[in-house]
Amino acid sequence: MTRGTRIRRSLFALVAGGALAVAVGVPAQAQAEPGVTYGNQPGDVSVNVVGGDPAPEGAYPYIVRLSMGCGGAMITEQVVLTAAHCVDGTGQDTSITASTGSVDLNSPNIVKTQSAYVHAGPGVGPGDWALIKLAKPVANAKTIKMAETADGDKGEFQIMGWGADREGGQQQTKLRHAKVPFVDDGTCAGAYSDLVKDSEICAGLMDQGGVDTCQGDSGGPMVQLAGDVPTVVGIVSWGEGCARPGKPGVYGQVSFLHAEIKKALDGLP
Repeated sequence: MTRGTRIRRSLFALVAGGALAVAVGVPAQAQAEPGVTYGNQPGDVSVNVVGGDPAPEGAYPYIVRLSMGCGGAMITEQVVLTAAHCVDGTGQDTSITASTGSVDLNSPNIVKTQSAYVHAGPGVGPGDWALIKLAKPVANAKTIKMAETADGDKGEFQIMGWGADREGGQQQTKLRHAKVPFVDDGTCAGAYSDLVKDSEICAGLMDQGGVDTCQGDSGGPMVQLAGDVPTVVGIVSWGEGCARPGKPGVYGQVSFLHAEIKKALDGLP
């Protein structure tokens, strides 16, 4: 598989496609499990999911839906972390709308804020990350910490997005979430010969598939909920198809990219 055939997981970079590529249909809005707050507080744990489910209201309050068809995460009250392939380079940009405040994009609680400036990383492979500075801080914004070390780059991760519920399906208006296990670099490189091991991290069910992110989820966070503080360990980047056996999802590895992201963050106008 050559770098030119990478399947980027955004609507901006490709066409409408899938996201949490599992359960078909959109059940009624889920209710939060008592005592489980999905990364809102230190030490939170996620519910068990198999394949993917609608996320309950109040889950992942740092998650962002971007108007070009990507996801993102609030890392400050005014800055969204997303994927480089979701944006059109570095510079002033007022064309992007960030939706925050609810798992339901049709909710009256959704807050929409326009972008002001974008800083794009190198791109898919060496650094699929970007920062979107909004025109103003989001009131009462909930933020999430970026991974600074590789300590959390193992075990299980939480993925989430508003893309479709199967490969080639329609986009969703209600956030869906699932768990995926870490896939080591050697195994992932066996699936993708052009994997950039330093700057990319893989996750998914290698043998059976069935859980993944896909087109429409690019730029969204892959989150480690273990430990004291929920952290973004991955940025949805690319993969072959959606949830296919032997083809895990590939994510920008935030622990490796942290220093350059932080430098760009500190230098935003």
